[in-house]
Amino acid sequence: MSQAYIIDAARTPRGIGKAGKGALSEMHPQRLMATVWRALKERNDLNTAEVDDVIVGCSSQVGKQGGCIGRMSVLDAEWDTTAASLTLDRFCGSGITSVNLAAANIMSGMEDLVVAGGVEMMSYVGSRKSDGATMTIDGGNLHLRDIHPQPHQGVCADMIATLEGITRDDVDGLAVESQNRAQHAIENGYFDKSLVPVYHDDGTLALDREEFPRPGTTMETLAGLQTVFSQFMDLPIDETGETFQQLVARKYPDMEINHVHHAGNSSGVVDGAGGLILASDDYIKGSGMKPRARIVAMATVGGDPTLMLNEPVAAARKVLKKAGMSLADIDLFEVNEAFSVVAFKFMRDLEIDPAKCNVNGGAMALGHPIAATGSMLIGTVLDELERRDLSTGLVTMCTGGGMAPAIVIERV
Repeated sequence: MSQAYIIDAARTPRGIGKAGKGALSEMHPQRLMATVWRALKERNDLNTAEVDDVIVGCSSQVGKQGGCIGRMSVLDAEWDTTAASLTLDRFCGSGITSVNLAAANIMSGMEDLVVAGGVEMMSYVGSRKSDGATMTIDGGNLHLRDIHPQPHQGVCADMIATLEGITRDDVDGLAVESQNRAQHAIENGYFDKSLVPVYHDDGTLALDREEFPRPGTTMETLAGLQTVFSQFMDLPIDETGETFQQLVARKYPDMEINHVHHAGNSSGVVDGAGGLILASDDYIKGSGMKPRARIVAMATVGGDPTLMLNEPVAAARKVLKKAGMSLADIDLFEVNEAFSVVAFKFMRDLEIDPAKCNVNGGAMALGHPIAATGSMLIGTVLDELERRDLSTGLVTMCTGGGMAPAIVIERV
């Protein structure tokens, strides 16, 4: 079996994902993804005619993000037209899944040079009705709702906090730490290796820095924020008139939710794109490219779709078993901070030293551009492994529907 290696990783800064307010919000999503492809081509003198496939994650494939944005972005980047592409959706996990699929194709021996990544313009899709056909809250599939009631992800986060006894102080404390770590990383240039600036069509700079972080966040400032998901528990979620409270009660009839999540300890709404070049042993030998890391193992798990956010723990255990490794073998972890409770529970359940997890902050500080985040995190952990002269990293994240992909990489 061939090995799959990471040659390079690049990403855009994350822009505030609100129409008319974020620096990237007026950009076409295809153009944003193409920014990453152009950078990877130029930085690595990539012969795009030799690319077997380009695999792109995009969760809300509607409007400008529809029509196989993977292929359109490759064409927009002016790559050779022989560089084919596909677009996939595993909700938030799309960016890891695109890399895992690229690595699997290489390891199978069927392909030698594959580029993978993800993109999400939340400033664009936030104002549109996304494709909710598989979600019970707006897809109209009442049969599925009867089998698996699936509340809003934020409601799930508060349900998990309630079931696990995780307090407001717990989640707020982690949010403050995320902001502090992100500020330190930005000030010291820890993201610079992968970060590429984004330009408007007229050549003027759109964004070359993280736009979302809120440095100076404290426990006191967070204490002043009202919890979000408590505010719409009794509102109808669709034409049936059912409320989130009733949806939760279908599976947890006696639960009194302790709402602890708010804007400060939940992932930020942002725009962004990220990508990586992966290659086989044979391609590396023939091209002279220098690999930065090897894909050790990949895994995906599914679990309870009602709680939805719990599977990163199971995904980490599964990918480590695939790799023949233990938690002690991993130098750095990245688990997406979709909500603070996800990262808190991940570290608590696996007994991970917080000093090894999300060391440069996470989505509570930097934002979560849905399908782009996983690819970004793989690049982030690789850059940090190199900076610290460490060896192995594990990346995982929760997704809608109660799933989680994971990947383990090792520096070479």
